[in-house]
Amino acid sequence: MLIRNAHLVAVTETVPGPVDVRLEDGRVVEVGADLAPRGTSYDAGGRWLMPGLWDQHVHLGQWTLASARLDLGPARSSADAVTLVRERLEQWPDLPVIGWGHRPTAWPDNPTVSDLDAIDTDQPIVLIAGDGHHGWLNTTALHMLALPTRDSVVTEAEWFLAYGRLAAVVGSDGTSPEAYRRSMEAAAAQGVVGLVDLEFSGGVADWVARWSGGADLLRIRHACYADGLDDVLARGLRSGDPLDDDPRLTMGPLKIISDGSLNTRTAWCCEPYAEKAVPGAEEGQPNQTPEELRSLLARAAAGGLDVAVHAIGDRAVTEALAAFADTGARGGIEHVQLTTRDDVRRMAELGVRASVQPAHLLDDRDVTERLWPGRAERCFPLRWMLDDGVDVVLGSDAPVSPLDPWLAVASAVHRSGDDREPWHPEQSITAREALAASTDGWGTVAVGHPGDLVLLDADPLDGGSDREHARRLQAFADRVAVTWVAGEAAYERG
Repeated sequence: MLIRNAHLVAVTETVPGPVDVRLEDGRVVEVGADLAPRGTSYDAGGRWLMPGLWDQHVHLGQWTLASARLDLGPARSSADAVTLVRERLEQWPDLPVIGWGHRPTAWPDNPTVSDLDAIDTDQPIVLIAGDGHHGWLNTTALHMLALPTRDSVVTEAEWFLAYGRLAAVVGSDGTSPEAYRRSMEAAAAQGVVGLVDLEFSGGVADWVARWSGGADLLRIRHACYADGLDDVLARGLRSGDPLDDDPRLTMGPLKIISDGSLNTRTAWCCEPYAEKAVPGAEEGQPNQTPEELRSLLARAAAGGLDVAVHAIGDRAVTEALAAFADTGARGGIEHVQLTTRDDVRRMAELGVRASVQPAHLLDDRDVTERLWPGRAERCFPLRWMLDDGVDVVLGSDAPVSPLDPWLAVASAVHRSGDDREPWHPEQSITAREALAASTDGWGTVAVGHPGDLVLLDADPLDGGSDREHARRLQAFADRVAVTWVAGEAAYERG
């Protein structure tokens, strides 16, 4: 295919335009002016062409289910959440209630099982916190998920394991290949060509079956967790290897959740939380011993797997970097929400990638000031990381934040989601830097690139990386005209 008359977005370098771009066998083979037509031709009409966008951190099964979930984001107390559940049951009394998005850190009360049990229903109720790190269930749901009876929420490792059994509550319709395909179509409409799927449950066989069932629109890197590591190693899969016979579906990293989250006050920090700390774990806590963490990294490295270590607190980042140094493992740290200047430099020295979700700073801005006072200047330190030479990639952590690369870019650029001034603007990066961190390492379109491209109505770099530019970027999904994956149209605006 020949894409004619396109300006190239200057992701890394500027190319005078317009130019023509030739694709063969799913790759860019020629870029230049007035190329000879051969095969299919597409007239870009002077619009802007750039590498397709990647979301480097998605829980795709959860995101796919999200459209059917009760939105608990507006709840400001347990009572508010219970009211929303009652209203949902009044509408659909014969269906389970799966909710998402409550953030009880700022609530005056703590959610309890008895609050939900007081609702007159036989249906299971499963309410998932906005950061994904706990589930608030009624007793019926606890029993269906084979969890011990309690009056508190289900947290961290116990919750992540239970999540894989949610089909026992809601059935599998929400995560069928057709449902995944719809999620991919929505992503392609925003210019997304690839996803790193860090879903808690499922393995290689599940993704191969899903792919053959039609969920094959985008590039996917499938991550495994510790409980699936033996299977991946037994299959001889290394990061980057195809899972089946389609090179678009590949093995990703081993994912390790080394600490908790800010909102549950379980992210592992060097200093205590300022309020509502977990008794006995005032600085948060790790999910593995140092020996267990190193053992997992060493096994992955020996098997040719990259590692993605979830580390939100500054102590967790320090310990993760020590494990990388001791084992020689390759990969990155997910989130890097709070860290020190010295550890940023160490990331650069070790070649450890930073996978950051900038939209989280919009949600966590106020709670950070409450729980980590005096530390906010070290949160989401994108400027430090780029200045020190850390390889930074961006994502969403959907459904914790929307699967929206333009929101991530805008958040990294302006660091404010409302009319307030940017939150620590000294850590902002430019729109050009944010786009470069969103294209899986591919810069301005050039020969040798994969045919994973997006055509835009306007240049996303046309602006001053200020508030107005960030607002335009956040709405840039409306400017996507065509998305190609391996040279095939995954989305074309009607």
